[in-house]
Amino acid sequence: MNRIISLLALAIIVLSCSDSKYKNELDALRTELDSLKITSAKSENNTKGEIATFLTFQGNNAEEAMNFYIELFDNSEIIKVQRWAEGGPVEKGKIMHATFSLNGNLFMCSDSPPVHDWGFTPAVSNYIECENENKLQNLFLKLSENGKVMMPPNNYGFSTKFAFVEDRFGVSWQLNLK
Repeated sequence: MNRIISLLALAIIVLSCSDSKYKNELDALRTELDSLKITSAKSENNTKGEIATFLTFQGNNAEEAMNFYIELFDNSEIIKVQRWAEGGPVEKGKIMHATFSLNGNLFMCSDSPPVHDWGFTPAVSNYIECENENKLQNLFLKLSENGKVMMPPNNYGFSTKFAFVEDRFGVSWQLNLK
């Protein structure tokens, strides 16, 4: 993005030094440059002041987990990825730091170089309000595959249908029917 902004700025300087027959092109480039500067500033600051869930993966599977979650939820995207370089503390190309959103909610993750004495715990989980039973069942099946079912979908008195699972990466999810 910064390279494009620099090239547009250079084009504006060159056209400004030319005769006035390029006035329309110059005005269009200035407008585009201003728009890109605003977009760039917004994307660089999109996580400042927000609270994000940070997932520390110790099995070098942060990217696999991130892509799995992105596929599960609508309105989800990878925002930014920084990778470990050759000679780093983990395999080249693994996630140093990534930012992504799941249905508009901000998440971050990394492949942690040290193996810690701790991991994910069900005491901290992601709570999902499902708009219908099909959505709940679909999420339950995908999240519980090769994971652990802590509470299968059922009426537990506090909800007509609720499920609690730990996915194959160790991250816990509570699924509730609205």
